[in-house]
Amino acid sequence: MTQITIPQPRKSPVQARSTATVDAILEAAARILESEGFEGYTTNAIAKRAGVSIGSLYQYFPNKDAVTAALVMADAMRLHDEFHEAAEATRGKEFRVQLNALIDVVVAHQLDRPALARLIDVEEHRLAADPGLQAKHESVLALIRDLLVANKVDLPFDLDAVAKDLFGMVHGMCDLAGDYGETDPDHLKARIRHAVLSYLGGQVRSS
Repeated sequence: MTQITIPQPRKSPVQARSTATVDAILEAAARILESEGFEGYTTNAIAKRAGVSIGSLYQYFPNKDAVTAALVMADAMRLHDEFHEAAEATRGKEFRVQLNALIDVVVAHQLDRPALARLIDVEEHRLAADPGLQAKHESVLALIRDLLVANKVDLPFDLDAVAKDLFGMVHGMCDLAGDYGETDPDHLKARIRHAVLSYLGGQVRSS
């Protein structure tokens, strides 16, 4: 199997001004991907859209793949943080309330900027070997395992397998909804809830 080298930034921003520059570059990259896909996605186009010189872009990113990798990581971090915030906000509540809150986060993330989400999904699969990305996914899996254990759910399979299956189910259904251009979050959330609860076989304790 060919080992993919994950493109890394040249340096990380330290001061507020440099952080703003990097944020502008990533948002410009996102907007180009949304409007043009990979056709018009070049470092020159990104720098122009961001309102910075090409030299400023190259201070932080050696090429467009490094920009894309940073965009993927920023997206994964945002979803990770929102997922954990929702889990904390519903801690101690009935299982279905907690489940609904987590599903809400994933669906909102997918449908907020659907064109961008679809392209990021493609790149995320390509960059899946990145340790930082793997750590974010493992953190989400750990949260799902904790949720199942805390609610004493009668699992159809072992805990690790169920956590991975639920993660894959929700993630996969959201990805597919994006591919088909779905725009109704309530309908998507209802189907995901049905799929998850059906998978668990209805063996969910109510508080």
